Amino acid sequence: MNAKRGKMTAAAVLAVTLLVVGGVTGYGLHRAGTVGQPFVEDGRLKVMASFYPMYDFARKVGGDKIQVKDMVPAGTEPHDWEPAATDIRNLEDADVFVYNGADLEHWAEDVLDTLENQDLVVTEASDGVELLDGGHDHEHGDSGKDPHVWLDPMRAKQEMENIKDAFAKADPENRDYYEANYEKYAGEFDELDQEFRDGLKGTKSRDIIVAHEAFGYLCNAYDLTQLAIEGLTPDSEPDPAKMQEVIEYAKKYDIHTIFFEELASPKVAKTVAKEVDAVTAVLNPIEGLSEEDIEAGEDYFSVMRKNLEALRKALN
Repeated sequence: MNAKRGKMTAAAVLAVTLLVVGGVTGYGLHRAGTVGQPFVEDGRLKVMASFYPMYDFARKVGGDKIQVKDMVPAGTEPHDWEPAATDIRNLEDADVFVYNGADLEHWAEDVLDTLENQDLVVTEASDGVELLDGGHDHEHGDSGKDPHVWLDPMRAKQEMENIKDAFAKADPENRDYYEANYEKYAGEFDELDQEFRDGLKGTKSRDIIVAHEAFGYLCNAYDLTQLAIEGLTPDSEPDPAKMQEVIEYAKKYDIHTIFFEELASPKVAKTVAKEVDAVTAVLNPIEGLSEEDIEAGEDYFSVMRKNLEALRKALN
């Protein structure tokens, strides 16, 4: 876990105040139309995951030995999300907290500092993973490290290993179970990596234009180059100079597909596409799945394979 500490965010202060004053259960605070439900006391490991990739990796490793909650509601973009008081309550009751780190969950350090739960096992899944520089974000300036670690399957495998180790620490009696589940999915990460290497070998182009600067790790792994219309956080409006740069880049490299993502507005991507006579398509950063995707049984691996097909089509 990072050592740095800062002032509490307004949302964190509100959450703690409601915990102390209101008793949490009666104030009816909603997130995207839902209320965070408490854990069931059934002997399973109680896990809080900060957003979708952490949730998906945790449930794959934990299987039927854990109950896991995804803190960010389905269909919600996680960059500017902050926890509600119900999330704080569940963290107080949890055995393990899994978060990505690399400054994606800007609220995590402050919230953890408020907890009375001294037994909580906290794992920053990106700990020990080689991080890439994040470049420049139009809204937030120099952005430090790129947090989108999970979009490289090999780095995602390292994140899952850190999660597995946290479960083994919190629940040593089931260490072998968690280890076996991890080994199963480690093999699937290896297969996914090879599919990307084979699928992107020898494409006509190696350049992509994306709405959101989320694909640095994927591009680094498979020798692609991304030009992002917006910064590391989606919906940061590009200035006219940036728009012109993107349009000129598309013309120079003969790019005919402009990628956008499901959880952010496609408006800017469509504007660029119109200017350069291109089409738009989805490239999913897997920061969260829609309700429809979840109901259809999609997960990290299925969405990554859809990303591969989208890339293959665009680059050929």
